[in-house]
Amino acid sequence: MKLEKTEIIKALETITVAGEGKNMVESGAVTNVITFGDEVIVDLVVATPALNIRKRAEVDIMKVIHEKVYEKAKVKVNIKVEAPAATAPNKPPVIKGKPIPGIKNIIAVASGKGGVGKSTVTSNLAVTLAKMGFSVGLLDADIYGPSAPIMFDVERERPLSVRVGDKSKMKPVENYGVKILSIGFFTQPNQAVVWRGPMAAKALNQMIFDAAWGELDFMLIDLPPGTGDIHLSIMQSLPITGAVVVSTPQNVALADAKKGVAMFQQESINVPVLGIIENMAYFTPEELPDNKYYIFGKEGAKHLAEDIAVPFLGEIPLVQSVREAGDVGRPAALQTDTPIEKAFDELTKNVVREVVARNENLPPTEAIEITTMAGCAAVKK
Repeated sequence: MKLEKTEIIKALETITVAGEGKNMVESGAVTNVITFGDEVIVDLVVATPALNIRKRAEVDIMKVIHEKVYEKAKVKVNIKVEAPAATAPNKPPVIKGKPIPGIKNIIAVASGKGGVGKSTVTSNLAVTLAKMGFSVGLLDADIYGPSAPIMFDVERERPLSVRVGDKSKMKPVENYGVKILSIGFFTQPNQAVVWRGPMAAKALNQMIFDAAWGELDFMLIDLPPGTGDIHLSIMQSLPITGAVVVSTPQNVALADAKKGVAMFQQESINVPVLGIIENMAYFTPEELPDNKYYIFGKEGAKHLAEDIAVPFLGEIPLVQSVREAGDVGRPAALQTDTPIEKAFDELTKNVVREVVARNENLPPTEAIEITTMAGCAAVKK
């Protein structure tokens, strides 16, 4: 069968590149279409280097050609990344973060909604990485609700001062092979942190840059719930390798998780989303270890990941031992030969796999730039 270029273009007019309002042809994303008999080559230009956006565009093109033109067509998609050029004639002052020497990968762990177990997942992910032989650090960036000191049984510990060259720096507290810094180390247990954004950002910068983290394979950042000032401060301060979003299967949580993913995928931020984790996926009673009760819904986060074309990293069941382990300061993933250990092992392997794929396929992330303008702030790359 001989494919017609006009039919291919007409089919491509029915789909868009994620994040763009116009269809692929109208927006100029499709730069060329070549047909040879039953073969077609589509050249596409996108503005974001995000792997999931490029993969989704390729899949959409192949699918629409097979469905609307010829189901046995041999389709090849060439994708080129071209970031739009800045057009502002008068560039305002720029505040830009810098990488920390010795830290290879920085993973932000976020959630759109509070109470979904983000800090629990972060702590167990950290200790599992450490068990696998990686050097790991954890920055508890949840300024208003720090929980890392409790979850790692180091509430009474305080970071010491050490000399690094000619500078004095904080030495992170360490337990279970994980280096930890948290605002909880500098406040009393019953003391509320009532700070405005700039004060919180300053405290975070001190824990990031005035600390002797040493050589780390992974730094995990436990972000506060939602999307706001702390998130921008972190992404302004550090080049985030990728983000992980935690959600329960419940529709209310999924709606907020979708917003969390959208925040990282904004063109002005453009942090690769490594995937979504489903926490409290099902309830398993201790006396009925083979039973699964889907209290918050079944596979909601998995379906969300499929809908928005990001990887699904795994599911963690709702079991009593996870809560108990966090309360006594010994993450549940440290328990050997348990379903929870196996679940976190699988989850962690998937995270590492996505980090490797991200580093192989995408350029290094840069910290976002915050440009300040008369009474307002704009975020840009």
